[in-house]
Amino acid sequence: MNSTSTRVASIDIMRGLTLCLMLFVNDLYVPGVPHWMIHTQATEDGMGLADWVFPGFLFMVGLSIPYAIEARKKKGDGLTKNLWHVLLRSISLLLIGVLILNGTRLNPTLTGMPELVWTAGLYISIFLVWNAYPSESKFKKFFTVLKTVGVLGLLYLAFIFKAGTAEETSWLETGWWGILGLIGWGYLTASLVYLLISERIIPALLAWAFFVLLNILTQLHWLRVDNLFGKIFGIVLDGNTPSLVLAGLTTGILIRKNAANKTKLIKILAAMGVVCALLGFVLRHWFILSKIYGTPSWAMVCNGISLLVLSVVYYVTDMAGKEKWAWLFTLAGKNSLTTYLAPDLIYFACWGLNIPLFFYKQDASMMLAVGGSVVWAVAMVFYSYALTKIGIRLKL
Repeated sequence: MNSTSTRVASIDIMRGLTLCLMLFVNDLYVPGVPHWMIHTQATEDGMGLADWVFPGFLFMVGLSIPYAIEARKKKGDGLTKNLWHVLLRSISLLLIGVLILNGTRLNPTLTGMPELVWTAGLYISIFLVWNAYPSESKFKKFFTVLKTVGVLGLLYLAFIFKAGTAEETSWLETGWWGILGLIGWGYLTASLVYLLISERIIPALLAWAFFVLLNILTQLHWLRVDNLFGKIFGIVLDGNTPSLVLAGLTTGILIRKNAANKTKLIKILAAMGVVCALLGFVLRHWFILSKIYGTPSWAMVCNGISLLVLSVVYYVTDMAGKEKWAWLFTLAGKNSLTTYLAPDLIYFACWGLNIPLFFYKQDASMMLAVGGSVVWAVAMVFYSYALTKIGIRLKL
């Protein structure tokens, strides 16, 4: 999603920054680290670092959409082909998200397989199916076999899956769709909006405002859909996730339109950041800041933070031309899905084989707990990069 004829370095860097922070906060040992680093409780009116990281990534998903779609248009892809690409990518994200989400619900006795084995098999199958195999290779038939094995693996794991109890057995459920599922719904919504409006900024702002309004109405319980339609499209109808991605989409359009006047652009981005943050605190009079509840106040404060951080990164990299400091983030940003999923295989191996790799997860030394997670995040970026060098890279 970073393909563009006029490269904007801050896009890869910002995406990589949020991804590295996701690796970091997801690894933190909660009792042993400062409270401001972790997620706040659902009913707690406030935010920690971890409460901004994912919405920051959603913001970058939206920001990248205009560049990705316009790049495909330049290659000759029309509306139908772009729409098909968006649908396939969205369905893939939703499918992977739901399967990963259900891993924690699995009943090993009813399924006939330990949870760790089932989940590891799931990740391996995902990599087999969605790996970016070389299009021209003498091993093309072998790659087809690997994809087929991955598809059969997913079907088998889904078929044997059972949750609940022997008296009340259940199968896979969508739930909250998981992290990748949320990205899928947000990406689908924002991409469809962009395919409809193209690079028109006013319609983009109106679409963003519409989903903010949806979020407000659902939080006030004035709008609620509880039937099957609501269960499937609830993430979109809630408005929270789409509003975060559409904030990024609107920003992406602004950057493309004002690329020739960087001084004007950075003033617009910074002003938007301040306005969004202020709106978030105004909305806080009616809605607490809560990531778990997905409140509009939280979403707007997060958008404000994302815009202000982007302003700084854009100034340093795209205006001042200083990119070397961010090489780690650039590395992570170019292989985001691999960097996000591949580390879980290390977790599974360590848990399954009782490898004491995570000795730093303790509450006696805060420095060790935080430092260990920092080292983990950096190591996982290099690990994912190493995987890409041997031909293992997820691409939806």
